[in-house]
Amino acid sequence: MSYAIVRNEKLTRAEINGKGTHNDRKAKNHSNKDIDPTRTHLNYYIKKNEFTYTKEFDKYIKENNLKGHLRSNSIIMCQMIFTSDQAFFDKIGEKETKRYFDECYKFICNYKNLGEKNIISAVVHLDEGAPHMHLMFVPVVHAKDIEGNKIDKICARDFWKGRDSYRKLQDAYFNHVKSKGFDLERGMFVEDTNRKHYTIEEYKKITNYENTKKVLNDIKLDLPNVPEISDIGKFTLKRDEKILNEIIKPKDDLIKELYKDNLSLHKELTKQSKIIDEAQKYQKEKNSIIAYNQELHNTVKNLEYEYKEKKKTLEHEFEDKSFNLEWQYKNKIHKLEKENIHLKKVIDKFKETTKKFIKWICKKFDLPSEDEVIRDFEKETHTFLDAEKQVKHEKHLENEYGLDR
Repeated sequence: MSYAIVRNEKLTRAEINGKGTHNDRKAKNHSNKDIDPTRTHLNYYIKKNEFTYTKEFDKYIKENNLKGHLRSNSIIMCQMIFTSDQAFFDKIGEKETKRYFDECYKFICNYKNLGEKNIISAVVHLDEGAPHMHLMFVPVVHAKDIEGNKIDKICARDFWKGRDSYRKLQDAYFNHVKSKGFDLERGMFVEDTNRKHYTIEEYKKITNYENTKKVLNDIKLDLPNVPEISDIGKFTLKRDEKILNEIIKPKDDLIKELYKDNLSLHKELTKQSKIIDEAQKYQKEKNSIIAYNQELHNTVKNLEYEYKEKKKTLEHEFEDKSFNLEWQYKNKIHKLEKENIHLKKVIDKFKETTKKFIKWICKKFDLPSEDEVIRDFEKETHTFLDAEKQVKHEKHLENEYGLDR
């Protein structure tokens, strides 16, 4: 299983330019033999520094109103290294490797509310062992002065405050990359492993695997020139025969035995070396297939994500349209209800006026009672003054005779 690896290194002003020479590949002749110059063009920056780290820091100080008292031995920058083992990067492929380092960069931008402006440089190396990113940042903490005003100050001690500060970093980093879909394990705690954390350069010195085959090829299997016992006997007296038999001869036999063991070991090492070469060949093919499958898997996941997002968008659009239609209908109904109320008032007023008018006519022209006048009008015209009765009457005629009045 591959592990999510992040390392932090605190640096003084005197130390940062040396890191810049390595990170920016400015040295003409690299002392680090693991760097492959033919692959250096593959390296890329997520955030590129324009000048040396010291000049970048001086420019940074000038542009930002930062508090803090800096001495010559003060920690002014930190370098984080993000990586995993080669098997992990072979498995996920080039596209996902780039996304992995992009997520590492986003992580540190947000870690402890640091902010991207406090990152000086972030470069990914693909020409040196397993892919890894060097990220240089100024350890800025957001605090308050004695008057309660918010201030930013450079203080590595406060940024890494607490004995478990690195444990918290490891936890937060692991949870972040895990949440982004990378199949990694969290590294074991130092308290459990009792191991020392080494820099990249120290690891390369300790694990010098690249020279193993060279050493194996350079082993000399010739038997050292040891005088024969008979030749030694010519120069010794018989009284020294005990020395020959008890000291010189056993040593000679031991050298021959060791020589045989050396031959046997060399044969076994050569055999194992060939097995490892074959295993690495098949492992590379396997990793290539796994990486392709992983890309397919990621494509499917991306399509699923796009489908879910599209579904959410359509659902939101449907909800919005439904809400708008419902609002429109409610508004229309409300208007109709207001119109109906108005029409009812008009009809009631018309009825009242009609009654007054009939009463006035009867009185004016000395006609019979109002009821008789209304009855005669309805009988002669087949029309009811009561609007509801008239509607029902017309509906009845329409249903019974098919008349359309």
